[in-house]
Amino acid sequence: MKIAFVLDPLDSIKTYKDSSFAMMREAVARGHRIFSIMQEDLLWRGGDVIAIGNELELTGNPDDWYRAGKPVESKLAEFDAVVMRKDPPFDMEYVYSTYLLELGQRKGARVFNHPRAIRDNNEKMAIARFPQFTAPTIVTRHESLIREFLAEHGDIILKPLDGMGGTSIFRLHTNDHNIGVVIETLTHYGRRTIMAQRYIPEIVHGDKRVLIIDGKPVPYSLARIPKQGETRGNLAAGGRGVARPLSARDEEIATTLGPILAAEGLLLVGLDVIGDYLTEVNVTSPTCFQEITEQTGFNVAGMMIDALERQVT
Repeated sequence: MKIAFVLDPLDSIKTYKDSSFAMMREAVARGHRIFSIMQEDLLWRGGDVIAIGNELELTGNPDDWYRAGKPVESKLAEFDAVVMRKDPPFDMEYVYSTYLLELGQRKGARVFNHPRAIRDNNEKMAIARFPQFTAPTIVTRHESLIREFLAEHGDIILKPLDGMGGTSIFRLHTNDHNIGVVIETLTHYGRRTIMAQRYIPEIVHGDKRVLIIDGKPVPYSLARIPKQGETRGNLAAGGRGVARPLSARDEEIATTLGPILAAEGLLLVGLDVIGDYLTEVNVTSPTCFQEITEQTGFNVAGMMIDALERQVT
């Protein structure tokens, strides 16, 4: 197969932990050809979506891990699969890329995850589709309603709807002296909608990343345990990743959501689960492949490429 990956700049990829790299390495090991496309190198011209991409050769050297061929223009449909792995922020340029990828689909391109499904599933808001699995939550821009929610629950988490890697997440108590300034900062004085959730104390045991591939859960999660003095478990915020078998509740959440999300064209999803509660549904570029594989021996990238091969053959 010819597999194109829409990626961040190649020199920014940390091969020792990057899930996209794990997919590429697995694909090459099976004899597939891989190509890299930057977000800015997707374009529409002459009634078709064109990608300016480079074929990649993996060197096996972690410090100099690829050789890139000359840039070549191809119709998106000329690839057997196009894997959207551009990291957030999910800004308007990201949205424009999904429009282009969707136009490419209409010309025969096979894109994973489905561009429309990425747009339709905000990674914070998507939990509202599955309220049976969520902690008490409110989404609003009104300070008075956030204060009421805080008074009701006493200990809450506030986060923007477009954040990533644990950025701009705040924990508030009823006796906090900075309640007003935190709410004003996050909502931009009532101009931006945010999410508030009841604090889940089980975060001390980790914010679990549960991966779903083609509707089926990977049998291990990666519990991202906050460092001392932190509320956030994100690895980008200094959390420590520990692989664990899925709990019965993890299984329940994953097996309920998996078929629903797969039917929408979401081949790869990363659920965030704290304790028994679903907190996020990650659809843009879910990670933690390598950490799970290194600690358990389960080949997550192999499961992903298996699924990709089934989809396109």
